[in-house]
Amino acid sequence: MQNIAVKSLVVITGITLVMGSSVAKANDPGLCFIKTASGKIRDLGQLCAKQVQSPDVIIVPIKRRLAKTPIIDVMFNGKYVSEMILDTGASGILITQESAMALNLKPTGQIKGHLADGSIVTFDTSKIASIAVGSLVVDSPTVAIAPKATIGLLGHGFFQDYDVEVLDKFVEFRKR
Repeated sequence: MQNIAVKSLVVITGITLVMGSSVAKANDPGLCFIKTASGKIRDLGQLCAKQVQSPDVIIVPIKRRLAKTPIIDVMFNGKYVSEMILDTGASGILITQESAMALNLKPTGQIKGHLADGSIVTFDTSKIASIAVGSLVVDSPTVAIAPKATIGLLGHGFFQDYDVEVLDKFVEFRKR
């Protein structure tokens, strides 16, 4: 007889819920799933995910990743949604020219930006009524407009009053 280590095993009226560590494979249902009596696998990822939201903790899903960096949906002025890279190394908020045009933003100033490669670039800036991620809303932030960018960057200008934790499928913003 072989010894088998199981981290958690719960049997609920003929349905087995198994949670444990595994290596992801094609068609892998993940770490949290049920297998019905008929043998069908049902994903329970939403039930097992760490999702304890409160006024001081905002949890938002990671839509996808670009070079392992999370991309999340961001709402501007309560109506326009755009994907942005959550950039914990960026000091401000940078939006694309496409987003600036869709929001009908007009430049109100300029700012010099220091890029990761050490170069310094000048961006037009503008104020926007609001930017929101989940229930976290920042009113009247200044944004830099990047004419050549294909995706925006959401940096400390947005989440400066929050600690940010990047998880596998979610980002948590915790009020300081």
